Amino acid sequence: MKIGDNVNIIEIINKKRKKEELTKEEIMYAVNGYVEGSIKDYQMSALLMAICLNDMTEEEVFALTDVMLHSGEVLDLSKIKGIKVDKHSTGGVGDKATIILGPLLASLGVNIAKMSGRGLGHTGGTIDKLESIPGFSTSMSLEEFTNQVNNIHFALVGQMGNLVPADKKIYALRDVTGTVESIPLIATSIMSKKLASGADKIVIDVKVGSGALVKNLEEANKLANLMVKIGKNAGKEIICVLTNMDEPLGTHIGNALEVEECINFLKGSYEKDVYELVMKLGSCMASLGLFITEEEAKKRLEENITNGKAYSKFDEFVKAQGGNLEKLERAPKEFSIKSTKSGYINHIDTLKLGEIVREIGAGRYEKEDKIDYGVGIILSKKVGDFILQDEELLKIYLHEKDMELGKILNCFDIGVHYIEPEPLIYEVIK
Repeated sequence: MKIGDNVNIIEIINKKRKKEELTKEEIMYAVNGYVEGSIKDYQMSALLMAICLNDMTEEEVFALTDVMLHSGEVLDLSKIKGIKVDKHSTGGVGDKATIILGPLLASLGVNIAKMSGRGLGHTGGTIDKLESIPGFSTSMSLEEFTNQVNNIHFALVGQMGNLVPADKKIYALRDVTGTVESIPLIATSIMSKKLASGADKIVIDVKVGSGALVKNLEEANKLANLMVKIGKNAGKEIICVLTNMDEPLGTHIGNALEVEECINFLKGSYEKDVYELVMKLGSCMASLGLFITEEEAKKRLEENITNGKAYSKFDEFVKAQGGNLEKLERAPKEFSIKSTKSGYINHIDTLKLGEIVREIGAGRYEKEDKIDYGVGIILSKKVGDFILQDEELLKIYLHEKDMELGKILNCFDIGVHYIEPEPLIYEVIK
């Protein structure tokens, strides 16, 4: 008897609406039917809404992840010698950590075989940031990809092959039906893609706060624990690091500008928060890949920044993928935004600031939108800093003065009293 002979989508929707547990066969029927087109958008959206409202059990989550994982190809990276370590971030404003971590870990001999996406949101994705380097190619064959990792320990490409088509289709529907913010659906979306990408061990940066998908620590903790359990169920070692996204990471926001900040970091000049994040994620990754303690891993990472090996590896990586760093350019018009009062910066509306950066062209509204690589913002002050009236708050880079610059000031809460900033690293879950 085939799946579907005794199952139908209406019964599945009603079952989930009544808070009953779905079987793997029912989940397979719904997901595969939607991918193949026999189940309609309105039916799948009803099921997704029922999941959002009524949650899923761990067994349902494991089943959904497995069904989505096997809806397409699973990459075979067995030709890469040694342990393959991957890193994922749930995303945030100014989050350029992958571009630093890849060459830094590779300089220690850790294999980073990384697939990343383009951004659909308030800033570009990792692929967009790297493509702001003239000539840089994010497309290569699986053979070229594995050869590059074997040769220099690091390659970064866009999605290759037909990986997790179920996630692509279901995520597009979630995006337009108000069903994005569901812990089980977020976890299965992330983990099905990570498992399909072929890595042995994965470190996940779970962003928490106003500039992140997950707004509070309770939900972030639930998501992280669920992803670790999905990994264990699939025989993969996962570490989740919960990090603060109540203000942008670093000072540079925008594609070419963020690459500039990565270059500065790898040459030894960095912002405190970027350094803290990179060292925590990098120590976790190196400990997994080299079977050393996190303390030893951090020491080796610091040494390779100081001795220039990290930047040398970045330069080697960029050249291997056709990029020319000498032609990296900011937008030509620089405008200084000054504070209208004195005081301490107590809060930055990170999401609103990210939306402004998208509005000037650094992010996308639709997936077909073209990115303006050179536009963006460089912050002169961060949360906790004191600023004087008429002192520079930030610089914005545009091709023309084509926006009302005053609206940026509304993203900053400046008060009389100093408020201790929240920590950057909240928790590590293994």
